Amino acid sequence: MNKPDKVMSLLSIAAKGRNVVSGGFTVEKAVKAGKAFLVIVAADASDNTKKTFQNMCEFYEVPIVWYGTKDTLGHAIGRQMRANIAVTDQGLAKSIVNLLETGK
Repeated sequence: MNKPDKVMSLLSIAAKGRNVVSGGFTVEKAVKAGKAFLVIVAADASDNTKKTFQNMCEFYEVPIVWYGTKDTLGHAIGRQMRANIAVTDQGLAKSIVNLLETGK
């Protein structure tokens, strides 16, 4: 199993455990409330979306990664296309970051 599959699998597990929120407004709310431990923005999201979430995550000190496409992110959590997702479980967020950094 390659790295992208593992990341999407972890997102799927997080979604099943209700440890994921998606959509701009909901993700923003989770970040500002201190409930988001990782924000994932689709690589094909608009530049404005990327900039908005980059600035917000820097301000609130939440890790942010650009990963997948809107279609693959949405599919991983069992929804339609999603440009951004926040992982609200600290352990799962840490696992995803480790996977992206080390490939393991």
